[in-house]
Amino acid sequence: MVNRARTRDLLQLVIVAGIIVAVNVLGGFFFARFDLTSEQRYTLTDTSKELLKSLDDVVYVKVYLDGDMPAGFRRLRDRTRETLDEFRAFSGNRIEYIFINPSDEPDEKSRNDLYRQLAKQGIAPTNIQIKGKDNVEQKLLFPGALLTYKGRDVALQLLKSRIGAAPEQMLNSSIEDLEYEITNAVRKAASERVDAIAFIEGHGELTARQTADMAKQLAEYYRVDRVTMDGRINSLVERVETTTDAKIKLKYKAIIIAKPDSTFSDRDQFIIDQYVMHGGSVLWLMDPVFCNMDSLQYAPSTLALPITVHLEEMLFKYGVRVNTDLIQDARCASIPGPSGYVGDQLQWALQPWVYFPIIIPQSSNPIVRNLNGIKLEFASSIDTISVAGVKKTILLSTSERSRALRTPVRVSLETMLQEPKPEQFNQRNMPVAVLLEGEFGSVFKNRLPPQIRDSREIAFKEKGVQAKMIVVSDGDIIRNHVNPDGTYMPVGFDRFTQQIYGNGKFLLNVVNYLCDDVGMTSIRSRALEIRLLDRKRVEAERNAWQAVNVVLPILLLLIFGLVYSYFRRRRYAK
Repeated sequence: MVNRARTRDLLQLVIVAGIIVAVNVLGGFFFARFDLTSEQRYTLTDTSKELLKSLDDVVYVKVYLDGDMPAGFRRLRDRTRETLDEFRAFSGNRIEYIFINPSDEPDEKSRNDLYRQLAKQGIAPTNIQIKGKDNVEQKLLFPGALLTYKGRDVALQLLKSRIGAAPEQMLNSSIEDLEYEITNAVRKAASERVDAIAFIEGHGELTARQTADMAKQLAEYYRVDRVTMDGRINSLVERVETTTDAKIKLKYKAIIIAKPDSTFSDRDQFIIDQYVMHGGSVLWLMDPVFCNMDSLQYAPSTLALPITVHLEEMLFKYGVRVNTDLIQDARCASIPGPSGYVGDQLQWALQPWVYFPIIIPQSSNPIVRNLNGIKLEFASSIDTISVAGVKKTILLSTSERSRALRTPVRVSLETMLQEPKPEQFNQRNMPVAVLLEGEFGSVFKNRLPPQIRDSREIAFKEKGVQAKMIVVSDGDIIRNHVNPDGTYMPVGFDRFTQQIYGNGKFLLNVVNYLCDDVGMTSIRSRALEIRLLDRKRVEAERNAWQAVNVVLPILLLLIFGLVYSYFRRRRYAK
C-alpha cells in the first residue's frame, strides 16, 4: 500500500515536471502576453507593434530618471521601465535601455557639464523641492530620455507640464502618454518618409523666419516647402498620365496658410478649392482683425480694424465663419504694462493682458488631449455653419470668463489698470479652433464657364472626396519671436515669463492628423486611469485605517485559530 502511494506521488511529480518543461519549450516558439487590467494599460496598440516589428537594428534608450526622488517620479520611472519592457518584447529584443541618475557624477564640474549637454539635446530639467524634517532640499531632475537608432539621436520628454494642473494630474498625463512619446521617438529615428507639406506664400503670410521653429519641428516628419501659387494651376497638384487615363495627384499632404493679410485672387482661391476637392488638407491660421503690439510700443492705444483677404466665402462654404471680433479672456498671459502711479510716476510691471487668452484644452479629442495651455494673440471667435456631409469638432475654446468685442474697437494699455468685471466677461467657451471633416462642395460650383469646367487639363471637381481642414482664428499661434541678431525662439515661448506654451505640440498634432497619421493619433486617444489616493481622506481617516491594518489581520488569525481548534477537537473526540 505504501509502495503504491509512493509510486503515485512520484508519477504525479514526473507529470508536473514534464508539463513545466513542455510549457517552457513551447514558450520559446510562441509569444503571448495577457493583460488583465480593465483599460488594457499594459497592451500596446497595433501601430506601436507594427513599428517595432519593422525595426532592423537595435534601439538604445538612455533614461535620465533614477536615484532618490519623490513617489510620483518613482511611479513615472517604474511605468517607463514597464513600457520599455513591453517594447522590447514586441521588437524581438531590439530595444535596449539603461536608467541613469545624472546627479551621480563624481564631481560638480562633470555633473554640470552633463546637465548642460542634456539641456542642449532637448531634455529639460525640473527643479523640485523635497521636504525633510528640518529643511527643504532643492533637487534637479531630468525626466527625459535619449533614444539612438542607426546613429540618429532623438530626445523625448517624459514629464508633461500643463498650466494650472496639479502635480498628480501632470504625472497622470505623462504616464498616459508614455507609449505615444516613445513610439513617436522611435518613429522619428527610423522614419524614411518623404511626404511633403507646404507653407503658402504670396499674400502677406508669416515669413520663413517667423515660422522657422515650427518648420524645423515638422521637418522631422515631412519635407517642408514654401509655395507661391501665383495663379499656377499645378502649384499644389499635378496631372499624372497613365496608359488609359489621367489622374490628379496631390503634391502635398497638407498646406498651411499662416496669417495672410492680403487678398487672394480668384485663381489662387480656385487652386486651393480644387486641392481640397481632390482630398488635400488645409490648416487655416486666420486673423480677421488687424491689431498688433508694435503699434502699442509708440502709443498707449491703437485701433483694431477688420480686414478681408477674400477667403471668407470659401470658409463659409466649407462650414465655418471666422468673426471680425476681438476676444478678451480673464484667463490670459501677462505683458509689461502700467500698474499704477507712485506720486506722479507711472509704474510698470507684468500685468494680465486680456487680449492674449490662454486656452486650456478641454476636449477629449486626441489632437488636444493632455496639452499644455495654448497662447493666442488678438484672437477672434468662430461660428460653425451647417453643411451636409461635413462633421465639425470644436478643438479649442475660451474660458468661462470671456467676451467678444465688435470691431472697429480701441485697444488700450489702460485696460491693464481695470479689474475684469464678471458681468462684462459673461460669454463662455467661444470656439477658436475647429476641425472640419467630410466631403466638401466646391466654392466654384455653377460659377465657371464651360471651357474651364469641362477642361480635361483642369479636371474640375464640384464635389470633393474625403478631406480634412482645421481653422484657427489666430495666425500668431504659429509665429516664433525673432531676435535682433536673426536667431529665433521656440514657438509658444513667452519672453516675459520665460515659459513655453503648448502651441508647438498642438500644431504638430494638427499637421500629423491632417496628414492621416491616424495610428499616432489613436495612441494619444488612450486614457489610463491612475487610481490616486484622496489626500484629504487619508489625513482624516489615517488613525482608523492604521488600526484596521494592524488589528484586523491579528483578529482574523485568532478567529481562524479558534475555528480550526474547535473542528480539530470535534474530529478527534469521535
